[in-house]
Amino acid sequence: MPIENIQAEALYDHLASGVTTTCRCWLLERRDGWSRGFTDHDGDVAFDGVTFAASSGFAASALEDTTGLAVNNTEAVGALSAAGLTEEDIEAGRFDNASITYWLVNWSDPAQRVLRFRGTLGEVVRKDESFTVELRGMTEPLNQARGRLFQRDCSAVLGDEKCRVDLSNPGFFTEATVSGATDGRVLRFANPPGFAEGWFTRGRLEVLSGPAAGLSGWIKSDAIRGGEREVALWQGLRAGIGAGDLVRLEAGCDKQANSCSQKFNNFINFRGCPHIPGESLLTAYPRRGGDYDGGSLNAPIVS
Repeated sequence: MPIENIQAEALYDHLASGVTTTCRCWLLERRDGWSRGFTDHDGDVAFDGVTFAASSGFAASALEDTTGLAVNNTEAVGALSAAGLTEEDIEAGRFDNASITYWLVNWSDPAQRVLRFRGTLGEVVRKDESFTVELRGMTEPLNQARGRLFQRDCSAVLGDEKCRVDLSNPGFFTEATVSGATDGRVLRFANPPGFAEGWFTRGRLEVLSGPAAGLSGWIKSDAIRGGEREVALWQGLRAGIGAGDLVRLEAGCDKQANSCSQKFNNFINFRGCPHIPGESLLTAYPRRGGDYDGGSLNAPIVS
């Protein structure tokens, strides 16, 4: 019998005894590797190499299990704590989509426990010195649309398993030191050589050092102004960034077939349909002076 089943059976026997010593334990794991354990017991509880802290002010509402694909109806409530969840980290979005696991545990014998919930954090709402966060079960991704999109533009994300462009190749990225920033959205650097103006438009920026280290954003525009490189993000970083911080800039892709061929030499992995008929074809009709030689209606793709 799997160890999880043995642990659960032992807890069920404990619950049937009529006198119980149970609590709830939560393990929170961010995408950057940060992890913490919390419990609603009045003393720390430890198992599987994790100490679940009692002084966290972390609690949860009743858990509603469903058989459909709806998001499980539960939420976690906690107080901001320097040893656990900080206001700065929540505001910066470091807990977005973090994974969370919840057990019902016999605190007098933590080997007696049962897994009750596993999922991710959803919407986080902060009020004064506390926060409330929605918990989303593992079935939630099944509500999202799946399958391939048939459109003129490429549907892949630059560098993913469908695109296959290696963004670690020279010419597709650079690291630069910030010389100035405005509202965490417009960043300036010494102009790195070898990159044309606009090369990073629609690319990705990742912060490597400073208070915003680990955060990233998508680049709206990339320009050269007064000898400096100026990059504007679609949305400002939600943590402080300023002069001296190191960032990584990755090349941008406009999802067009010619760009895939010329900029990245990757047309073999292009995930769009550049010759798919558009809406204009449905309303087209012969007109005097038109070119009706039977040729292609599409501009040639340079390869």
